[in-house]
Amino acid sequence: MNLELMLPLVIYLVLMLGVGFWASRHRAEGNFVQEYFIGNRSMGGLVLAMTLVATYTSASSFIGGPGAAYKIGLGWVLLAMIQLPTVWLTLGVLGKKFAIIARRVNAVTINDMLWARYQSKAVVILGSITIILAFIATMVVQFIGGARLLETATGLSYQQGLMLFASCVLLYTIIGGFRAVVMTDALQGIIMLIGTGALLAGILIAGDGLPNLIHQLREIDPKLVSPQGAGDMLTQPFMLSFWILVCVGVVGLPHSALRCFGYRDSKALHRGILIGTVVSALLMFGMHLAGALGRAILPGMDSPDKIMPSLMMEVLPPWLAGVFLAAPMAAIMSTIDSQLIQASATLVKDLYLNYLNPKQEKLEVRIPRLSLLCTLILGTLVLLAALQPPEMIIWLNLLAFGGLQAVFLWPLVLGLYWSRANGPGALASMVSGIVCYGVLSQWGIKLAGLHAIVPSLTLALVVFITVSLLTAPPSREVRELFGQK
Repeated sequence: MNLELMLPLVIYLVLMLGVGFWASRHRAEGNFVQEYFIGNRSMGGLVLAMTLVATYTSASSFIGGPGAAYKIGLGWVLLAMIQLPTVWLTLGVLGKKFAIIARRVNAVTINDMLWARYQSKAVVILGSITIILAFIATMVVQFIGGARLLETATGLSYQQGLMLFASCVLLYTIIGGFRAVVMTDALQGIIMLIGTGALLAGILIAGDGLPNLIHQLREIDPKLVSPQGAGDMLTQPFMLSFWILVCVGVVGLPHSALRCFGYRDSKALHRGILIGTVVSALLMFGMHLAGALGRAILPGMDSPDKIMPSLMMEVLPPWLAGVFLAAPMAAIMSTIDSQLIQASATLVKDLYLNYLNPKQEKLEVRIPRLSLLCTLILGTLVLLAALQPPEMIIWLNLLAFGGLQAVFLWPLVLGLYWSRANGPGALASMVSGIVCYGVLSQWGIKLAGLHAIVPSLTLALVVFITVSLLTAPPSREVRELFGQK
């Protein structure tokens, strides 16, 4: 084990736990549900931007994305920049109306908003089940990414790295709740920026400059420096699919949309859009370019997912590698904690309070205990599932992303902006979207070469509009609540 590298990483993990303990003090100041699950809606602009970027920037982005760039080449770097408008889209489309309505109906979860808009138990239950299953799948990806990072860089075994990583994330999330999540996200976002810049600089120095690195890539495979990528993988249908999946469709991701509940005021929203877009651009470009250029530094990697930690070990001194190893670790932890806290909120707030304990007996005692217990159980289940990892984690992550988008995108967007949207239309859209996505993904069917998300979202939109127009409109009270005529 490389102790010189491990020490800064251990200090970083201890710092995350310290933030969790600090955040736990706020729970005594007010309502447990409001504080633990939504942080009493107190985020400023910088924290809002960083938590949204950090939540979206996951193991897939910091480990799997550069791994794909390593395998496919500079064309993947160009493709990755499709993700640039994600913060602007999420906060611009959902941000202001979500925040206003969430305060009106005291919403703590995405399903609270769906219930307020559609008044349908079926919509809430289907949404809850989808969130829990998809988040378990994506959290498995994050746990695998964290364990592989520690395995590659520190000399720990995969199982030892998994246990260390999972223990830290579970502890600060359980202890601190939403406030700990967003505060650690802000810190992790800054670490990711510094780490990406340091690694990219180290690669350029180690490779004698950008022209020489590109020349070496061309020597390995000329396709590595072409827009189509190695194997001509980046076709027009693939790029369209990727644009929908990782840019437009991100508006429908519940853990990103939930960030629109927690900011303080309009000034924080506008500042969050600006800062978040700039930070997202720097991170996406830097980390994917590092992965692509890394092929010239380390051409014989057996697993593309190991390229980022391997590059850190190769081009940086051990102590500096230990400091900046926290960057991909931050990307992974910031996604897990957000999904873990929202999955727990879904179980406790959306299912237990609404259906298993409708009389809401002894809430003062039960809710805190159940919330902490659900977070612990979910984290343990994900830990067990991560013991047998797949080869490339980016595809598993994208599969879960697509499932969430197929279910939530149109109910969220049309619910805010279309007065005719109703419960039957939302339910039909959610069912048709996830069934279509599941069938196309399971059997590998690509209509016109497109990823399953494109026909699934198209079908879900058509079904939503058709069923809503054929059934009764929402009540006047609901339309007025959402500012619709």
